[in-house]
Amino acid sequence: MLRRQALQLIACAPALYAASRLYALPVGSPRFLLVFLRGGYDCLNVIVPYSSADYYAARPTIAVPRPAATPTDPSAQIVADAALALDADWALAPALAESIAPLYARGEVSFVPFAGTEDLSRSHFETQDSIELGEPLTGSRDLRSGFMARLAAELAGVRAIAFTDSLPLTFRGPSDIPNVSLKGAGKPVFDERQAGILASMYADHPLADAVRDGLALRAEVGQAIAEEMAAANRGAVTPQGFELEAERIALLMREQYGLGFIDVGGWDTHVNQGAASGALANNLKSLGRGLLLLAQGLGGEWKNTVVVVLSEFGRTFKENGNRGTDHGHGSTYWILGGGISGGQIAGAQQSIGYATLLENRDLPVLNDCRAVLGGLFARLWGLSADRLDRVLPRAVPADLGLV
Repeated sequence: MLRRQALQLIACAPALYAASRLYALPVGSPRFLLVFLRGGYDCLNVIVPYSSADYYAARPTIAVPRPAATPTDPSAQIVADAALALDADWALAPALAESIAPLYARGEVSFVPFAGTEDLSRSHFETQDSIELGEPLTGSRDLRSGFMARLAAELAGVRAIAFTDSLPLTFRGPSDIPNVSLKGAGKPVFDERQAGILASMYADHPLADAVRDGLALRAEVGQAIAEEMAAANRGAVTPQGFELEAERIALLMREQYGLGFIDVGGWDTHVNQGAASGALANNLKSLGRGLLLLAQGLGGEWKNTVVVVLSEFGRTFKENGNRGTDHGHGSTYWILGGGISGGQIAGAQQSIGYATLLENRDLPVLNDCRAVLGGLFARLWGLSADRLDRVLPRAVPADLGLV
């Protein structure tokens, strides 16, 4: 192995140094996981505003069919491609019928429509940065300080981890927070020979201890994941993508980490988005199954966990000429957890139609991202106003009554 290659491979060791000793997170401690859907997912084909005639007029080829059974007519026969009614206005995409619908029925999921940021750039990168930084749009922004890093600093003793290839913006800060790519989990990053070479190269270097501990962490995490996978698979094929990653996240957050972040791509549906089936529905099936596996994998700690699923923005109310949707504004956030007051559509709302659109194209934002997160953090950890202001400066926390 060339020295240059070795240096590139071991570059993550200092960042992992602070987390190089695995330990047990106390039973009953709050846990928070942020699932970021990168690409701007089409919330209107997930939490469907089926009471809006304008929705069906605006989406002649991609609208999700109205539910056959509704709260006012529960005896009607349910058709295969129809949405599942959640209340008199909103319904759930059929792609989530086997995963999220049961959690909703148990009060373990709620949805917050008309959610998002003040950022009207409709740029993936700018809006993602706005969310991950957690700072007001006005004034200077510190690209070295993400809101989850600041939250970790306020929660002394609560370990944080990013399940990503590289450290996301939201975890940038003065502290060393590990990131672990799960794409190749189940086999060691380095075999014994490679680990020995890397350790010997740094034997007399000031980073020798950090390198050794970084290698040990990689080995320990890989071994724990491999053992859990072998026990759970029982000879069956392993789930792919997020489904597979969710089981591994559950393993680590159940035992060790109180703060976590993962991002999931593939939500930029400009072309051939589909309705009850198609590209978006396929992504939803994997996402929903992954979240269900996460809930199951957390076991008894699911009741102490809050998961927020969000995206940088929603998409246009009207479908485009390519049977897809374009960059929009307001979105719908998901709040999940075994101990939440779920089974409801929460937050500020209004009717959906042409007359209420932002700039005649998008859902408006009535529930600010920073306010929603601040309200959750205040309830989860009892953070005072001063401490919340250090995490999310100048945000006004909104208590939606979910935690």
